[in-house]
Amino acid sequence: MSESLNPIITKQLDALLYGETNLVANLSNAAALLNQTLSDINWAGFYLYQPETDDLILGPFQGNVACVHIENNHGVCGTALATQTTQRIADVHQFPGHIACDSASNAEIVVPLTIGETKFGVLDIDSPTKDRFTAADQQVLEEFARVLLSHIDKA
Repeated sequence: MSESLNPIITKQLDALLYGETNLVANLSNAAALLNQTLSDINWAGFYLYQPETDDLILGPFQGNVACVHIENNHGVCGTALATQTTQRIADVHQFPGHIACDSASNAEIVVPLTIGETKFGVLDIDSPTKDRFTAADQQVLEEFARVLLSHIDKA
């Protein structure tokens, strides 16, 4: 199993995004920071909620090519969006309705992103190693998401 994620990443993210309000820039740097910091992953990025179609669309990411649209309540990302709960999946091939954007991915963690009561999207990270993500990783990534959302212009 891979080494757990160091909680210092949230402080790095806060410093990296300080004073910047551009959404694409902030999401891009957040994805790059995750990609540089996490071991044994092959994708880190964001899917953004589209209220007019009630689905997710691909946002900034680092890694292999990805699915562009994900329906609400479909796959791991759509389930995280629909339930508003983090999905930490040890083996994606055992997840009912898993969407295989990259056949090399075996484990996944998806953190829903919400601003107030408004759905914003999801943070999605994939790994080629089954059971890659720990409960400690989940806690750090949920805090990472809170810090990220604090830097997003709510206007």
